[in-house]
Formats: sequence, structure tokens, C-alpha cells
Amino acid sequence: MSGKCIFLYLAMVIFLGGCSIKEKFPTLNVEYLKTPSLSSAQSRLTVDSEGTAYLSWIEYDNSDTFQLQYAQLNSDDTWSAPETISQGDNWFINWADFPALSIFEDGSKAAHWLQMRDVGTYDYDVHVSTQSKGQGWSDSFIPHRDSIAAEHGFVSMVRGSKNDMIISWLDGRNTKGNHNEDHDHGHGHHGSMTLRTATFQADGTLSEEHELDQRICDCCQTDMAMTEAGPVVVYRDRSPEEVRDISIVRSVDGAWTEPQPVHNDLWQIHGCPVNGPAVSASGSHVIVVWYTGANDTSHVKAALSKDNGANFDLPLIIDEGIPLGRVDVTWIDDNRAIITWVEKHEDEAVIKSRWFDTSGYLSHSQTLVNTSSSRQSGFPIIAKDQSGLLITWTEVTDKKTAVKTARLTIR
Repeated sequence: MSGKCIFLYLAMVIFLGGCSIKEKFPTLNVEYLKTPSLSSAQSRLTVDSEGTAYLSWIEYDNSDTFQLQYAQLNSDDTWSAPETISQGDNWFINWADFPALSIFEDGSKAAHWLQMRDVGTYDYDVHVSTQSKGQGWSDSFIPHRDSIAAEHGFVSMVRGSKNDMIISWLDGRNTKGNHNEDHDHGHGHHGSMTLRTATFQADGTLSEEHELDQRICDCCQTDMAMTEAGPVVVYRDRSPEEVRDISIVRSVDGAWTEPQPVHNDLWQIHGCPVNGPAVSASGSHVIVVWYTGANDTSHVKAALSKDNGANFDLPLIIDEGIPLGRVDVTWIDDNRAIITWVEKHEDEAVIKSRWFDTSGYLSHSQTLVNTSSSRQSGFPIIAKDQSGLLITWTEVTDKKTAVKTARLTIR
């Protein structure tokens, strides 16, 4: 071996902490789980403070009624029988704006869905219901108290430190005002979409209501995470020049900061791409993953912060050239995270993954499952529970859509 090769080999060993690339970034084996849903979509995963995973989804029956259901993952990787949280025939159902279940610190539950308020296509409210231990689901309440028939959605929730729940949402109350601003995304808005937050208890008590950003992109998902310093919210922002990059707002010492860009991609687009960011935190480490079409080139990017989201390293490109976005991310331990995204492949699409570590090293990509490129396939979600990694997605066939789940094991 030449001197140059020896030097490169030693450098790689030092960089990987003495372990091989295979050991540090192992291949994931996909083990399908039997999912207790029939005709279904819009699945989400959440994990409680003990590491137990829960799956939520919308079940479609033969009538016009929608059911928000959930199941708990047992220790033998079987899902419990589904339970219905709520149902209705006047819900707002959208491929990109999905209900979800969250778990309080003490094991109480909270769930949200979207329900029409008026006859307008986008006149709907966020409804939240809670369930304390040993009790049934409560009557729903609305976390936004503007009482305006307008768009409210794209909700994120994160467990707080005082057995409370922090919720954020896109709020369209100003879009019904007397403004002259033009929008090209077809929602018929007049003013600007805002980002708002509140905190609630299991009994439905609301507090700490704030406007976080007065002008944001109109229909991209938000995401939240809890860092050592407090909660953070990531979302697609919107400048007066129609630059729609990803921003972050942090709660520090009980006060929300001003919005800051995660990175200036400078993606100028006259309309919402409906492709929001994902965030995950482990201690002071925060990773944000997002889709961008800046410079007429599609990319999925990831950026790391080592100071609770205050500053971010330059982003890394994650995709392989034809990404559809629909990203997610979760930490697997203190130093490694798993990133997922949807990539175009021939006539359809695949769900891809990469390992990412705090040194900024990326593994080779791996195809996890085949999926559809259609909107009906939704947004795959990944989560870490007490046994490892889980993933959920929506399978699309000619006859129906069906929620799927799998355990990702190291091989």
C-alpha cells in the first residue's frame, strides 16, 4: 500500500471513530407489519415518553363519513385493534394536510383534525380532542379563537415539559381582510397567511397564544421538535419578493424568537409548492430537512445545528437527482439520524433513506419501498420507538388507498 493510501485509510478510520462505514451506517431491512386499516390514508406515527409507538390515520367507510383512528404497537410488533377518536361527514380532507395523534408526558392523548366551518372551499377549523387516562375522548375545541371562516391547518404538536402540549398551525384569518395582495395558488386569499402557536392542557385549557410569523407560505406543512433549550417550529416562509425558503422560530427562556432562515436557497416561486420541511432534535442537535426548487433545480437538503437551532451548518444535498420531496427525519441515537424522502423512479417513485451523522457525513442512499408518485400516496413518516425504527406510508392501487407500516431493522 502506498504512503498516500495509508494516509487516506488512517484518516478514514479516525473520521469514523475506528469503525467501518458498514457498521456506522448499516443497511436497513424492511419487515412489513400487518396494519389494522382497510381503505385508508394520511397516516402518522408518534411515540410516547416511554418509547411506545402509535399509528393514526383516516379510515374511509362506504358512506361520506371519515373516521380518525389509531392503534398502539405491542411489544411483539403487532398493532392493537383500531380505536376511533372522532368521525364526521363535514371534515376537510386533503392529501397534504393530515390529522395526527400526540401523547402528553403522563400518557394522556391529544388528536386534531380539520372540520368545515362555512361553505367556502377553504373555510375550515382545527379541532382538537383530548383523552385523559381511563376516560373517553373529550368534546373538541378550536385552538384558534378568531371565529373567522378561513383556512386553518397544517398543524404540528410537540409534547411540552409541564405535561402540556404545544401546537402550531397555519392561520388564514387575515386572508379574509380587505387587502389587495394577489395569490396564484388558487385559494382566493387576500391577506397573508400567518403562523401561530398556543399551549393546551389535557382538559382543553388554552394559554400562551402567539403569532410567530405574519407572512408565510400558504399550504406547506409545519413541523416541531423539542430541544434542550425549548421547542422549535420550522416552516416555509414567504418574502414580499415571493422567496419561499425554510425558516425556524425558537422558544428561548419562555419567549419566541424572530424568524430566521435555516438557509437562503432563494427559491422564488409564485405559488405554494405544498412540500414542507421536517425537523428532529436530540439534545442540542437539531436537523432540518426540506425540498427546494431554487435555480430551477429540485433538491432535498439537510442542515445541522449544534446549538438548539440558533445557527445551522451549510446544507448537504440528500437526493439523487429527481426528488419529489415529502421529507422526514428522526434521530436514531445522539449522533446519527435517518432521513427519508420520495424520489422519482421510472414511471412511479420510491421512498429513499440516508444515514446522517453529526460530523456531517452522509451514507449511501437506500431504497426502502416502492410507492406512487401521485398525491394520493401522501407523505411517508419515520419514527424511532423503544425497539428501533418504524415507517408508514400510503399504498395506492386502482381500487383504493391503504396505510402500510414496516419495522426497519439493521442487518
